[in-house]
Amino acid sequence: MFGRPGAKTSRAGERRNGEDFGDVAANWEATARADNGRLCRSNTGGTEMQDAELQALLTDLESDRVERKQSAHFKDRIREAICAFANDLPNHGKPGVVFVGAKDDGRPAGLVVDDRLLLDLASIRDDGAILPLPSMVVEKRALRGGDIAVIIVHPSEAPPVRVRGCTWIRVGPRRAIATPEEERRLVESRQARRLPFDLHPVSGASLDDLDLGWLRNEYMPTCVSMDVLEANDRSLHQQLASIRFLSSADESGCPTVVGVLVAARDPQRFLPGAYVQFVRFDGTELVHPVKHQKALTGPIPLQLRMLDELLDANVSVASGGARAAVEQRHPDFPILALQQLARNAVIHRTYDGTNAPTRISWFADRIEIQSPGGPFGQVTADNFGQPGIADYRNPHLAEAARNLGYVQRFGVGIQIARRELEANGNPPPEFVCDPSYILATVRHRP
Repeated sequence: MFGRPGAKTSRAGERRNGEDFGDVAANWEATARADNGRLCRSNTGGTEMQDAELQALLTDLESDRVERKQSAHFKDRIREAICAFANDLPNHGKPGVVFVGAKDDGRPAGLVVDDRLLLDLASIRDDGAILPLPSMVVEKRALRGGDIAVIIVHPSEAPPVRVRGCTWIRVGPRRAIATPEEERRLVESRQARRLPFDLHPVSGASLDDLDLGWLRNEYMPTCVSMDVLEANDRSLHQQLASIRFLSSADESGCPTVVGVLVAARDPQRFLPGAYVQFVRFDGTELVHPVKHQKALTGPIPLQLRMLDELLDANVSVASGGARAAVEQRHPDFPILALQQLARNAVIHRTYDGTNAPTRISWFADRIEIQSPGGPFGQVTADNFGQPGIADYRNPHLAEAARNLGYVQRFGVGIQIARRELEANGNPPPEFVCDPSYILATVRHRP
């Protein structure tokens, strides 16, 4: 029903996004050097662990809070370990640790732990394979006479956490894929925790308000592996609770905010401000005549698809001139930059305590994209837009956007927009960070 981004757009996005990762990586590499071998990629900030505690875990061969890897060659196994520690099925309430560069007996393996290795390990958090995003810290530590890369993983506030659709847990000293009963336990464990707003239950909403056909046929295959789906003997309530679209796995569970935003037929019935207001003006001021306006309503995937079409329809392309050997065509605004900024506004805005929509005002000389809600978490007005500084007001809505193909990689949208604008000859984007809104302004190509 709601669809995914068009294949042409997705392929272009992946290619252009990939071009930008080098710049982002370089920024992170500089950060690693400046911080003496410590990379913190955490959505909650986390607490550091002292060397004595790490050394005790490193030498404890029976602990289910530890995984040792001699190298970083097998990234998927490291992802699975991070996922298992984030799920914290034994309910330790304490971080799990992946030691990269350690032998099975805890002795250093002689691995060279440099900035590039730390950067590579830190990038696991945002590469989209682990959802929802884990809270983790990557550090270089000198333990037992050698250097070891340490990944400290904090228990998730919203399990189950998955790697490419599979829920990994610790069963004693080994990893395993969770059974339906173990997933049920993970769902129940999150109900007693402090949850982000997008996991709050929506009063008055019921299972009948969700488009169950679209969920079964379109969405579930994007977030749960086919092997799990084919072997699935979970009830519908258990399935929807496991992807956080229901508040609990029993009959009393009702749709969560993310469930309503993504899969309800009429989300605005419960969240009146959850839409995009697009207005194109024939001039440069709000008082000038309106050429076109449209309210994009419905579930978020439908809004994002309609938004892509609307932006594409309004971009003008000018020829580089008849005398050029090869005609060059330049849009007044690069579509990929507009997509990144508009999607950020929809995904990262606040849906709590406001009925204001996301607003896109298209003037003759600029585009203004206004998102309800100011900077969130570790993002402030001073560091907004800096590479590597990211936080997530709606982490599970961001997860859904990633599953549906609207996000290729977390935390690089503004950098992509800046790169695209520069390549097209536009001025850099301008941002106003007010406590109640974020305003992004993109100016016309000269």
